[in-house]
Amino acid sequence: MAAWETVLSALLLFLFAGLYLIGAFRRQRAKEPPLDKGFLPWLGYALDFKKDGLGLLQKMQKKHGDIFTLLIGGHFITFVLDPHSYGTIVKESKSKLDFAMFGSEVVSALFRFNPAGEDHKRMQALSVKYLMGEGLAVMNQAMVENLQTVMFHERGSREGGGSWQQDGVYHYSCNTIFKASFLSFFGRESDDKAEKEVSLTDDEIVQFEKLFEELQKFDLLVPSLAYKTLTPGKRKEVQQLYNLFWDSLSVSKVHKRHNVSSWISEQERMWAEKGMPENIRARHLFLFLWAVQTNTGPASFWVLVHLLKYPEAMEAARKEVDGLLRENGPHVELGDPLFDLTRKMLTKSPVLDSVIEETLRLKVRSILMRAVVKDMDLQMDNGRKYALRRGDRIALSPFVAAQTDPEVYPEPMTFRYDRFLNSEGLAKNFYKSGKKLKYHNMPFGIGPSKCPGRFFAVTEIKMFVFLMLAWFDLELVDGGEEIPPADKSQFGFGTTLPVHDIQFRYRLRCQLNTK
Repeated sequence: MAAWETVLSALLLFLFAGLYLIGAFRRQRAKEPPLDKGFLPWLGYALDFKKDGLGLLQKMQKKHGDIFTLLIGGHFITFVLDPHSYGTIVKESKSKLDFAMFGSEVVSALFRFNPAGEDHKRMQALSVKYLMGEGLAVMNQAMVENLQTVMFHERGSREGGGSWQQDGVYHYSCNTIFKASFLSFFGRESDDKAEKEVSLTDDEIVQFEKLFEELQKFDLLVPSLAYKTLTPGKRKEVQQLYNLFWDSLSVSKVHKRHNVSSWISEQERMWAEKGMPENIRARHLFLFLWAVQTNTGPASFWVLVHLLKYPEAMEAARKEVDGLLRENGPHVELGDPLFDLTRKMLTKSPVLDSVIEETLRLKVRSILMRAVVKDMDLQMDNGRKYALRRGDRIALSPFVAAQTDPEVYPEPMTFRYDRFLNSEGLAKNFYKSGKKLKYHNMPFGIGPSKCPGRFFAVTEIKMFVFLMLAWFDLELVDGGEEIPPADKSQFGFGTTLPVHDIQFRYRLRCQLNTK
């Protein structure tokens, strides 16, 4: 009898321990935000969030207000949807709220290595060095040259420029950005022909097309990787994708390439000096390849498709581009050498700036996460304090909190190309509850975790759009077709992807400096 009692006691202990671990016994304590665990043990609202995270947060905001805690896949996450309170969270010390812990989990889930804290700091420092200031100017120059190289190769030649070409806006934009980014960061095959040849070789095109197609497949699997909900069949597909990119970006192959960017080569040298294994270095390089294109490609698509769909926006943007070419650039005829986009041309374009910012407001739907390192109180802008538990997470959703708030942006889901310009054509301020909003649009994050490559990303998008407007006549194949909706399953992972592509036509303009 005693043996059975022992076994039963052990089973009950394991049962209660399991229930505790999945959050079954958790209750809202005094001063804590409203707690909503859903009906599924451990999963909570994980399936709802994966299916339609935006809809879930909007529903919970109506139910609980601007702060609440949800159970999602074994994690208790406190969502803060008051943008006036974001400053307090940003200023909180790492001893209480830490981004690096969450970031390391995401990197491990997506790229199969565990970044060390010291490595992260060094990579951040190198990103600042080469993607800002003087380093940014070098990368911009490489990018504008490679964009034009890719664009003209896609045309087949510069001759016969009057004929129309057709492609999907998404395919063309992402494909162009991918190839130009790869060339700018990872260079070209280091043989005599590659070093001397300006145009792309047939072998390079085949390799680029293969990598581009496979990276598109990986992008679609990112949410499942992050949520750890891959099916057995998808696990096999992901491993094949990993193997392809780890091989393509192996240390031996990258070292043979010509004109690799300093941003990549210096990090590679740093890892080698530290004795990091070559297979882990290849995984780092895959992370960088994914990071430099995963948002800018789709963002360039959304910008271009909005210009194509809104004639007044297209007219205003093209007028600005043509004016900048006449004022600052040489008189460029078709067939002339590729022209240079000067810093002045890129910084004196308020219409393009507004078009891009409005597009990012509508299409970047990131969740900004921090780990709660120890028990703490969070004071909201209204003065009320809420207790947060150690081991939980705190999440900001700028898209819900500000970017789609009708008080901040009237008719928030409507695209207005000049929304970010005041009557004098300058950047404008935005307000909520009568107070100026410091954080009204946050496509690149916030605070210390803000993307160090944000300046290059915006310039990259602007260069792509600038060149498209300068070089080509553009139109939708079906002018009555609506802009594709965003894929709901991508909510929380940066720039959303469209559920399908939309076809457009493009042809070389007769003359760049049109009068």
